[in-house]
Amino acid sequence: MPNAKVLEAKKAVVAELTEKLQNAASGVLVDYKGITVAEDTALRNELRSNEVEYAVVKNTLTRFAAQNAGLGELSDSLNGTTSLAISHHDPIAPMRIVQKFAKQFNGAKFIIKAGFMDGKVLPLDEVIAMAELPAKDVLQAQVLGTMLAPITSLAIVLKAIAEKQGGGESAPEAAE
Repeated sequence: MPNAKVLEAKKAVVAELTEKLQNAASGVLVDYKGITVAEDTALRNELRSNEVEYAVVKNTLTRFAAQNAGLGELSDSLNGTTSLAISHHDPIAPMRIVQKFAKQFNGAKFIIKAGFMDGKVLPLDEVIAMAELPAKDVLQAQVLGTMLAPITSLAIVLKAIAEKQGGGESAPEAAE
């Protein structure tokens, strides 16, 4: 029988992890076996700069937290070395960054195990497909550019018409 203090500490960890999983926009479970300290530091720095929380997690405690958060399907992926990257703001960020590092290591020592978004576990192929999407800021800029293109074209045409019809002449001054 485990010590009461140890048991309470584990319950606290599960409760905290459950809350993080429930409030996360998305997350990714990763097998990080074999990466060096320098590679791990680079990964953590990039995740931190994109407001993504990253931590090595214990499989058993994460399994309990996933069940509590309604993500029980993650249990199948909770074996071996496991780390968790979650984001509360940009749902694509953890997937994009982790996939970038997985490609860098040729999938040999850094592998995406599973992912979830908006309280639903995603198939691995969807996680990888979403990882290929550009960053949120880039997508917003693309949408804005698409929306502004017709307005810009209209302004150019109107200016050309005004210049053709004598818009180059100065307007008559009002008599006083």
